[in-house]
Amino acid sequence: MVKGCFVVLEGGEGAGKSTQAALLARWLRDRGVPCTLAREPGSTAVGEAIREVVLGRTDLEMPAESELLLILAARAAFVREVVRPALARGDVVVADRFDLSTLAYQGYGRGLDLARVRAAMEVATGDLRPDLYLVLDVPVEEGVARRRAAGGSEDRIERAGADFLRAVRDGYLELAEAGERVELVSGLGSPLRVQERVLGCLRRRLPDVFGPRGN
Repeated sequence: MVKGCFVVLEGGEGAGKSTQAALLARWLRDRGVPCTLAREPGSTAVGEAIREVVLGRTDLEMPAESELLLILAARAAFVREVVRPALARGDVVVADRFDLSTLAYQGYGRGLDLARVRAAMEVATGDLRPDLYLVLDVPVEEGVARRRAAGGSEDRIERAGADFLRAVRDGYLELAEAGERVELVSGLGSPLRVQERVLGCLRRRLPDVFGPRGN
């Protein structure tokens, strides 16, 4: 029986997180591994309502502190209602974003004090830590181009501008360098090529779950 574990796909706008999270969930299910695919903010009634405010309400001028607290409110529900029950069932939880995003976006991007952000995050997560974060990295210009090519309107975060997105990317790079449970993965190339890199990292870092059984 494969034990449950918690894997998070992270990265800036247009890095390919959602695509890779979906591909990873499909890869696991094709091999008979129980998997829960989820996104942040979202995946609960509270989280989806907050997502609409934080991302969809482009008309709002929101203080950075308010943005942080809303996201953490969504995360508290996410941890309680989605992640912990799935892990208790023995699922592999694949999340599109988690707390590394908060440090990158609200800490490095919005300029909030990192120590205070970390302290607030502990309340929301109850000290739950993913087994591994995979940070998909692409240059900001590449990510923006991908988003534009995909069509659709920019959300409130994407409208913050290139300087904000560069600060977020710099934050991710620093967090990846310093974090023992963080792997930096190039997001350049086709989705299948990126998936190969993702699976390579998972096999190396979490062999009990992604090793020979999943070849």
